[in-house]
Amino acid sequence: MTTKVAVYIGEALAEYHFGATHPFGPKRYAAFVEEFQRRGLDNKVKLFEPVQGTEQQLRLFHTDEYIHRVKTQSHLGQGFLDCGDTPAFAGVYEAALTVVGSSMDAMQRLMAGEVRRAFSPIAGLHHAQRDRAAGFCVFNDCGVVIESLRRDHGLKRIAYVDIDAHHGDGVYYSFEADPELYFVDLHEDGRYLYPGTGDAHQTGRGAAVGSKLNIPMSPGADDAQFYQAWEQAEAFLLEHPVEFILLQCGADSLKGDPITHLQYSPAAHAHATRRLCALADQFGHGRVLAMGGGGYNLSNLAQGWSTVVEALLESLT
Repeated sequence: MTTKVAVYIGEALAEYHFGATHPFGPKRYAAFVEEFQRRGLDNKVKLFEPVQGTEQQLRLFHTDEYIHRVKTQSHLGQGFLDCGDTPAFAGVYEAALTVVGSSMDAMQRLMAGEVRRAFSPIAGLHHAQRDRAAGFCVFNDCGVVIESLRRDHGLKRIAYVDIDAHHGDGVYYSFEADPELYFVDLHEDGRYLYPGTGDAHQTGRGAAVGSKLNIPMSPGADDAQFYQAWEQAEAFLLEHPVEFILLQCGADSLKGDPITHLQYSPAAHAHATRRLCALADQFGHGRVLAMGGGGYNLSNLAQGWSTVVEALLESLT
């Protein structure tokens, strides 16, 4: 079947996890794939194997010192890469590099016109900063992709949209002073949830003031509140036509997640995906890269991410 939707499937992506007792455990990838296949989506998209990235790609966003630290701890296979949320394990460097490489491969296929939409389930590691890990995120594939779009492909105006329950602080602070990275983040109010950032008054810094939109959502917010907030998000994006759209579609904002308090249904994720695809087409390029992000209820992430893939497909019919 001819399609313009790419999905990255392969056991190399499943290697990015922190053990059976950790929220970001080993069953997340398999839960998605089972539902993805049950819905027959594997026969409707272009399947691509995961791609291991390169150290050169990491350097687009991360510091040499931090990259070296991850490589060292990956070899030792012990300790933590942050203050206690993100443990090192033997091979963590290669596993995290595969997350980055797969997101980069998807972006490159989008830029080449080979596909118009893409999705990678183990991706969207939005907490990692340029010089450190944070919140289960070793390397920030979102940041690497944004930097590559700028440096390697000459794009200027890029949108990063995040509907994960947690604020995408690693992206926000890394591009806080960048006036042409249009950042839109609907997340649980930081007074109630890690990382405690993303207040509505955080709109950028210096010349970039007004290029960032943070929308804190109250604990317990449901689809009706999401749709209302989404109108503000979409109006903001309409004011700033961009050349590429990234969507971090974390499933931890769905009702029943064990570590968050939002109560969306998968319909919210489908709505955001459809509307972003419509905007991408309206802007004339059609490029949407969706990244799985968080989600710690296995049924939720299976349903939420599969719904995102369905929405990507429907957007092209």
